[in-house]
Amino acid sequence: MFCAAHAAAAGLRTGVAEHGRSLGRKLGITGKGRCNLTNDCSADEVLKNIPRNPRFLYSALSKFAPADVMEYFENLGVPLKTERGRRVFPVSDKAGDIVRALERQLDKTGAEVIRGNCTRLIIEQGECRGAVISGREVRAGAVVLATGGASYPATGSDGSGYALARQAGHTVIPPEPSLIPMETEERWVAQVAGLDLRNISMRLTRDGKTLYEDFGELLFTAYGVGGPTILSASAHIPQMKPGEYCIEIDLKPALSEKKLDDRILRDFAERRGMRFADSLRGLLPAQLAPVIAELSGIPADRKVDEVTKEQRRELGRLLKRLTLHVTKFRPIEEAIITRGGVSVKEINPNTMESKLCRGLYFAGEIIDCDAYTGGFNLQIAFSTAYAAAMAISGQYS
Repeated sequence: MFCAAHAAAAGLRTGVAEHGRSLGRKLGITGKGRCNLTNDCSADEVLKNIPRNPRFLYSALSKFAPADVMEYFENLGVPLKTERGRRVFPVSDKAGDIVRALERQLDKTGAEVIRGNCTRLIIEQGECRGAVISGREVRAGAVVLATGGASYPATGSDGSGYALARQAGHTVIPPEPSLIPMETEERWVAQVAGLDLRNISMRLTRDGKTLYEDFGELLFTAYGVGGPTILSASAHIPQMKPGEYCIEIDLKPALSEKKLDDRILRDFAERRGMRFADSLRGLLPAQLAPVIAELSGIPADRKVDEVTKEQRRELGRLLKRLTLHVTKFRPIEEAIITRGGVSVKEINPNTMESKLCRGLYFAGEIIDCDAYTGGFNLQIAFSTAYAAAMAISGQYS
């Protein structure tokens, strides 16, 4: 939609082939339905948040940076706001406002919406000259594949674009989930499913070495963990191997072990005669307190007066390093984005045009680039779409 709106605004006759019931369905569910459409930072900062093939995106981000995305949507009548982590959202907190703004722009610029499923590219003498859409040949001077990856297939991002890319001779790096919740070996997580912890710090480790650390929100689920910090951590796991990765959670990052021990000692002093398990409710969410009590190994019925100094310190260490052993990712259908896709070696980074098939372009998640959470993946989509539109319309090459 974004690419078509720019191409049409440049004077080209443009069509959007849509095989879903409505336009922008995946865009409409991003950011938990609020649409974190970019990050209010520099292009260089965006590149630092792209672990996979960032150099490929240097040109596209230089031409269309986060400030350009923000200006574009505000000019379309969507007021924006910036929240923690410089994440940018519509003031309304409604992703639908972004979708409707793009729909209005398509209408205003005269871009046509072609309903149907694209099953084949029309390739003649090494050039893409259109596509077959629900049995109908649609001829065009250029075709942009902006089909997304393989996550959330019900939205239309069902992996169908990979087959079209392969038809043109492209290499498709096998798609894998990224920005995805994880399952854990520990089953106690089911007891606290739905508990959303804020202001915690976490570390992703392998063989005791830290691969990633973050501060923010973490969500317990019936099968493991999710939430922003976990989704970002998942992007640092190149290949999932059960039992190889651990999540270490610091439930009290603002307190050193010594200060935490002082706090526990003070709580115990104020609750003399109280059962140990009950005493933790002033320190932890009520849902988590009995789980921590059990994991500590201290008998739940023991009076706080009877908890030894070493037991108390072990409790503190548990709160500072609550460890979960990762067994696997959730299914790819639950991933926010897909890692993998069309090899960047076969795409011109300035124009997004295929190096193998003239007239064929790529934009967004179908390309083998992915980023952390925070609006960076939508920024990639907007920047690559803009680059393709400008190249097709002859505004740069």
